[in-house]
Amino acid sequence: MAKKVAFRWRRHYLLFFFLFLLLWSTTEGQTRYSIPEELNVGAVVGNIAKDLGLKISELYDRKLRIASESGKQYFSLDLRRGEIVVNERIDREILCGENANCLLPLQIVIEDPLQLYRVEVDIQDINDNYPHFQSTDRVLKIAESTVPGVRFPLESAVDPDVGSNSLKSYTLSKDECFSLKIKDLGDGRKLPELVLEKPLDREKKPMHQLMLTALDGGNPVRSGTSQINVTVLDINDNNPVFEKNVYKIAIAENTKQGTTFLKVEAKDLDEGQNGEIKYSLGEHTSDALRSLFHIDEKTGEIFLNGELDYETTPMYNIEIRARDRGVPEMEGHCTVKIEVSDINDNPPQILLTSKPSPVREDAPSGTVVALISARDIDSGENGKVRLQTQSDLPFILKPSFSNEYSLVTNGVLDRESFPEYNVEITAFDSGSPPLSSKTIIPVKILDVNDNSPKFSDSVYYVYITENNSPGSIICSVSAQDVDVGVNAKITYSIENPKVWDAPISSYMYINSDNGSIFSMHSFDFEKIKVFEVIVQAKDHGSPSLSGKPQCMCLFWTRTTMFPLSFTRPHSWGLSLIRGCPVLLKQDISLLR
Repeated sequence: MAKKVAFRWRRHYLLFFFLFLLLWSTTEGQTRYSIPEELNVGAVVGNIAKDLGLKISELYDRKLRIASESGKQYFSLDLRRGEIVVNERIDREILCGENANCLLPLQIVIEDPLQLYRVEVDIQDINDNYPHFQSTDRVLKIAESTVPGVRFPLESAVDPDVGSNSLKSYTLSKDECFSLKIKDLGDGRKLPELVLEKPLDREKKPMHQLMLTALDGGNPVRSGTSQINVTVLDINDNNPVFEKNVYKIAIAENTKQGTTFLKVEAKDLDEGQNGEIKYSLGEHTSDALRSLFHIDEKTGEIFLNGELDYETTPMYNIEIRARDRGVPEMEGHCTVKIEVSDINDNPPQILLTSKPSPVREDAPSGTVVALISARDIDSGENGKVRLQTQSDLPFILKPSFSNEYSLVTNGVLDRESFPEYNVEITAFDSGSPPLSSKTIIPVKILDVNDNSPKFSDSVYYVYITENNSPGSIICSVSAQDVDVGVNAKITYSIENPKVWDAPISSYMYINSDNGSIFSMHSFDFEKIKVFEVIVQAKDHGSPSLSGKPQCMCLFWTRTTMFPLSFTRPHSWGLSLIRGCPVLLKQDISLLR
């Protein structure tokens, strides 16, 4: 069971990286390193800082990192030296199987500014595997009447290594009745066949023991063996023969279980029971294939028992055996090649290469907010992905590499109107019908000091009685700033007009935190009856902004006939003093 899970994982992982390489095939300026498999943890892959032209000090400041992808993290960064190092021992055979090219794509992300680099690590094969046979001891039964020249297929050896380290040749121990031929199946596989060179005589030699050896091309050469025990029979001297040596069929990955998709047929020239054929899967067929396919032993019809998945396994090779009912039994073999056709059964995926960055509200158009990747493990048109976002938001998607996008600003931002956006990204593939997926990217807008404090009234009219108590509150003013944080914190102050004969602080004092104005001494109606005060509200932003009302007019009377603060009476005439409306002289007499 563990082998089956590992096989499926390996094939899925291999397909993922194969598609990943196709998607990145148009990337320019990629960095590639080559390392042998099985390196120790900590081994240096390459100096990425040097190759990207970065200083060691920049690696920490710009937060150089390897973006996480699905699967294992085989590499890590040594920021002290700027090197990519092995984080986990790599077995090329588990990772890439029989694929000659084994490339691990990495994404190197740095910030300030946010950038993405492509790095490919070529995992080179070493000759660390022996060729091996599934069965180390096989029995062949051959009738003594078999005509010389007949071939008997033997089990192929398996070597997980690739290239020059892979399986190269077979040898057979010496026997005057048998020789070895290699049959090229046309897909890179070579099938060893035992060839009968001379007629067999069971009475002289009823058993032939042969040793089949598989050799790879490594240095030094590694090998594996399987013993072939040939039992010579003297009856039922015709083997069943299939109409074709190789049957080819294509079926869709959504084919329903129980569907019959192929019928094979073999003929036996013998008569009676010796010519009756029983079909079965080859004796070396794996349990996984037996659970997926079934053959009717009488008709030769092949049924689908399980579910197909193109993304996991796009091709199957099944050995079919036709055995007669003679004594002893004779058999023939053929191969069925099943090509799985892809359908659009996987929705596209949206991956965030980096977390969304908060954006200042004064950020220019084109500011990068986030890096986004699109993936679809289907093939062909089913795997082509396009992204789109809402058109009514000040953000657009900008393509950078194949299926790689940057989310950038595209318009004016105003935190006071929209402090945060939820940007919806939708991915569509090109299948029929197309599949889609969505994700929401929250983008927070950072405040800048772009709003001045504003008073609730442009003019304040205040009335007090003469001989008031020093230190008493005259009135309070209030301003608001729609910014936030320090940009909205307000300090109040009073301007000192040039026309005054003494500092304004000798007349009154303002609480800089809440805008309350206090008198510093008693006022004398006979000396001065009205004057204006300019109050300034200033925020704590950088640079700070300020606002002020037009003016504040202070009046005082002999009696308490007026409240401390109210708007001007409409029935009084007004004049302007430094732009501030005040009571005319004749109206001031009314206050006496």
